[in-house]
Amino acid sequence: MTRAFLIVMDSVGIGGAPDAKTFFNGRTPDTGANTVRHIAVACAEGRAETGRSGPLAVPTLDALGLGRAVELACGETAPGLTATPHGSWAAATEISRGKDTPSGHWELAGLPVPWNWTYLPDAKPSFPPEITERICELAGTDGILGNCHSDGVKAIETFGAEHLRSGKPICYTSADSVVQIAAHEQSFGLDRLLRLCKDLAPMVHERRIGRVIARPFIGQEGAFKRTSNRRDFAIAPPEPVLTNWVQDAGQPVIALGKIGDIFSMSGIDDVHKGPDTTLMQHLATQIDTAPEGALVFANFVEFDSKYGHRRDVSGYARALEWFDAELAKLLPRLRFSDLMVITADHGNDPTWIGSDHTRERVPVLMAGAGAGEIGHVGFADVGPSVATHLGVSSSGSGRSFL
Repeated sequence: MTRAFLIVMDSVGIGGAPDAKTFFNGRTPDTGANTVRHIAVACAEGRAETGRSGPLAVPTLDALGLGRAVELACGETAPGLTATPHGSWAAATEISRGKDTPSGHWELAGLPVPWNWTYLPDAKPSFPPEITERICELAGTDGILGNCHSDGVKAIETFGAEHLRSGKPICYTSADSVVQIAAHEQSFGLDRLLRLCKDLAPMVHERRIGRVIARPFIGQEGAFKRTSNRRDFAIAPPEPVLTNWVQDAGQPVIALGKIGDIFSMSGIDDVHKGPDTTLMQHLATQIDTAPEGALVFANFVEFDSKYGHRRDVSGYARALEWFDAELAKLLPRLRFSDLMVITADHGNDPTWIGSDHTRERVPVLMAGAGAGEIGHVGFADVGPSVATHLGVSSSGSGRSFL
């Protein structure tokens, strides 16, 4: 038997989405957004020098085909990404009408989202009264803080002190279909926050809002810090996806990071969480120990959560270079029959206007599938391709490119 490692570099897009003009950051369409290329340009021009220096250095990803995938996706080259690949590469295009985590991951797992998500208005208040009332009921408070579109770090900075004084949860949303609730782990209580979000989720899901996200933080005014105890309460996929196909075939499915939350544990046997540095250790352990027939499905979220939304070009470049260096250590440990697929779920160009995701194509880089260009594929083709490698049957509209 064989094993497969499907790794999502959250938000590492490569531009070129044919429908980018219909997605927006504020009033600005995402036309021309390109996460990898614009980071590489900024590095080459000396505009990403905080904590690092010089051209973007990701030789391992480039050797798998990242530079070629960028060019395939958008028709332009990324400075410094000029390697002749020894892996297989493609550029994947999404059809789901969302540039968010569930849309990207579901479609990568073989299921384009079969409905239109509900998005909360960029106004104040953002939440309909019935959701606000339900939050208050579950939290035991006479109100909430925020009730607006906001970046998560900004929401905590703005409302954190009042949250400590009043006990009211901080509630906000974004361009994604999401309700986010932030609360202090000590003063409000982590278990209380998680229970609040879990109990709110059914009402939110009925309205086709994709996720309720618990955003715990610690610290005092002027020094608040989000913790790694984030939890997503997402709508379960309405049809079988890659995780189900593999599990139903009697083969193990191991999730790293927020994969278990994204798929509401559907088709997943085991979960390992933590910050990206810890997840990299878990991935190394799985490469060494995962049984034959296993699917290891990982999400590395900090490209997106720490650097993309905050429009931190240097930080994003540092994260890419760290990931690349760690990947170089892992590739030689793969078994001869293993497949590793490295991809992304959407873009989040840190050079772009606003603070939301950007609509982009994503790379599909493979070790263990020969060398050469595969061409343009769909997000929905990734799951069936992994299934083919694992020898399990798939369903849905996607088609294997292996």
